[in-house]
Amino acid sequence: MRMLAAGAVRLAYLLGLPAALIALWGAVTAGDRYLYYPPLDEIAAAFGETWFSARLADDVLPSLGRLAAGYSGAVLAGVALGVLLGSRPRLRALSEPALEFCRALPPPVLIPVLMLVAGIGDTMKITVIVTGAVWPVLLNTVQGVRSVDEILADTARCYGLTGAARLRRLVLPAASPAIVTGMRQALSIALILMVIGEMFASSSGLGFAIVQFQRGFAIPEMWSGIFLLGLVGFGLSLLFGLFESRVLGWYRGLRNARRGE
Repeated sequence: MRMLAAGAVRLAYLLGLPAALIALWGAVTAGDRYLYYPPLDEIAAAFGETWFSARLADDVLPSLGRLAAGYSGAVLAGVALGVLLGSRPRLRALSEPALEFCRALPPPVLIPVLMLVAGIGDTMKITVIVTGAVWPVLLNTVQGVRSVDEILADTARCYGLTGAARLRRLVLPAASPAIVTGMRQALSIALILMVIGEMFASSSGLGFAIVQFQRGFAIPEMWSGIFLLGLVGFGLSLLFGLFESRVLGWYRGLRNARRGE
């Protein structure tokens, strides 16, 4: 019973504010004809007609594919480069000015350059996601690798752990809380950059569809696309929470044990 009650309270916290905002939207727009803020029933009708149709395969699935490819590339590049820089202080000091310069560049600014180099296809859109989402993973990985406990590192040396074995059994587990934190931050950035990339010289995707609806004054359809993006982000956050609880279960257990819980 306690678990059910705790689950009900958690669900109420999770859905309480979104439900309140939706109810407020419905109360404000009910019975009135706002051009740019249509009633919820119009948006709901447009949502079903728009996205439960051919647009699911033409726009939604390509967007999710680009997001998955770009996010995966950012995570792999960020972890690999972060482990390398975190474990080699001299290399980190040498590359830090260039990394700080590149990190300061807003990824949307690079879109015209990437269009010249990679064209206007999926390669450009995936590259935009990678160039923006890699930084939280990279910086958190560097910090996590640098924060490996010295006693654990000395113990690993005493047991002869070197190379790949040391990386697999010491460095990555010790840095995993920081890495997962960076991955969570990168997920929201990747979703934003997915939409921005599709708004430039694209012929498919959620960002492309929303811009087309806006230009054609299809306001309910435009809002339905925005709501769909919100649902996609919410669903990805829930999935990442499950991934995080599975990967960092040992860490949370250790932290609770230290607190005496």
